[in-house]
Amino acid sequence: MDLGTAFACAALRHGGAEALVDGERRRTYSEWYGEIRSVAGGLRGLGLNAGDHFVAVMRNRHEMATLYWASQMLGLIFTPVSWRSSTDEIAYCLQDAEAAAIAYDGATGGGVPEAAARLRFPGDRMVVAADGSGDGVRFERLRDGPSVAGPAGVDDTAICLMLYTSGTTGKPKGVPRSHRAELAAGVSQIAHHGYRQAESALGVMPMFHTMGIRSLLASALVNGKLACMAEYSAREVLRLVEAERLSSLFLVPTMFHDILREDFSSDLGSLSRVSYAGMAMAPTLVEQCQERLQPDVFINHYGSSEIYTFTICDHLGRKPGCAGRAGLNQVVRVVSTDPAADMVDLAHGETGEIVASMASPEAFKSYWKRPDADAKAIHGSWYRTGDLGQFDDDGELYVVGRVDDMIISAGENIYPEEIEDALVRCSLVAGVAVVGIPDERLGSRVVAFIEPARPDVTTEQLDEACLRHGLARFKRPRDYVFVKAIPRSASGKLLRRKLRLGEYEPFRRAETTHAS
Repeated sequence: MDLGTAFACAALRHGGAEALVDGERRRTYSEWYGEIRSVAGGLRGLGLNAGDHFVAVMRNRHEMATLYWASQMLGLIFTPVSWRSSTDEIAYCLQDAEAAAIAYDGATGGGVPEAAARLRFPGDRMVVAADGSGDGVRFERLRDGPSVAGPAGVDDTAICLMLYTSGTTGKPKGVPRSHRAELAAGVSQIAHHGYRQAESALGVMPMFHTMGIRSLLASALVNGKLACMAEYSAREVLRLVEAERLSSLFLVPTMFHDILREDFSSDLGSLSRVSYAGMAMAPTLVEQCQERLQPDVFINHYGSSEIYTFTICDHLGRKPGCAGRAGLNQVVRVVSTDPAADMVDLAHGETGEIVASMASPEAFKSYWKRPDADAKAIHGSWYRTGDLGQFDDDGELYVVGRVDDMIISAGENIYPEEIEDALVRCSLVAGVAVVGIPDERLGSRVVAFIEPARPDVTTEQLDEACLRHGLARFKRPRDYVFVKAIPRSASGKLLRRKLRLGEYEPFRRAETTHAS
């Protein structure tokens, strides 16, 4: 089944159910389906045809969600791009995707118009949301012409979505995904997270990110309500959960960290399903989520843009930080990090690279126009995740870092996440990232970048915290650098590359301590 037909089924099944909330705007499934078909008619009037790439650079808003579903009605390839992207990055994605049209709002400032002008992109193929300015057709005008009768009914092996990876190193890679793979991913989320009919969710994860677009899809498959949130703030998350009686949250750990530091005067009694993905969650944060949010279901969903689900852990109370076991229709292994070595399974307790089966119905087939990336990531029927992990004695997976982030210092393998967990447990630390800096003597020097919780934090106190939490002496940071904010991507992932390059703002004069 194609996604346009899947939405049409939802509208027929429970047309009166509330589907979308964006500020004062509310839509039932019947109302929204009518609007989606009229917008699809407007896109068709722009000359768009099945198989065309439709790039959208927007925040999470009613227009973004509507354009996604309108694209599915026509068989377009919806291609969301981060609204935080620079003009150069937007221009690159437009050209790389061979975009037939682009939609944007005011979040990019002049980024989209400048990129479009640089590429001489036709103004009649640009759609502008209410708060945007520049050339193009106003979003509201798309509804003026004839509506499409219903879904185009394209083959479910056709590409319906192309996500761009965050591009923390080098140019972002396009990840084309078929209707079949997307439907499998949506069903996977419903099954693994225990969603029920009419499950209501917060749409705060960006819709250019795999978690955000999946929340949009999964909500529709169960006739649930999605509450759009264009501007993230921890306080606003709590307000919306209470006001809309939302039952599920699917966020990155950074957001949960922020939420738990807010005043809990909100009534969160409606919240029953809590999930995280995108990065590891420190065990101490897992414990705090369990205690403060008290969810019925608490899930660590480990996956990627390329293959939506690798593993699922639903017993974090017993095993904080555990990634669990393989998800539906999936097999995961831990093998040597050497791509030239035979792919032999490592023993439990040994650390290696995590690989996942490409036979999963949730898997992509290959990157967009990137045979070099295919050669690096796809080895026969296995996808190399680039993540380091190990199985425990129960056969459950733990993700311990990225292959590229592992620090080899004085011949010892050191994993940044282990040090970060020890430091984040200290009440003096608001945020931390650990990286390896080239060192003539050690090979790599362990450096901890700290967002201090108060201005009088000393490096001696931090060093004591490492030892107090059982960190081996040789793993302690050799340097501590205090920063105003740890650089992160739009999805909350640490951007260690920026720290290595010195792209950060010091909190105050950095203090240094050296391990003995």
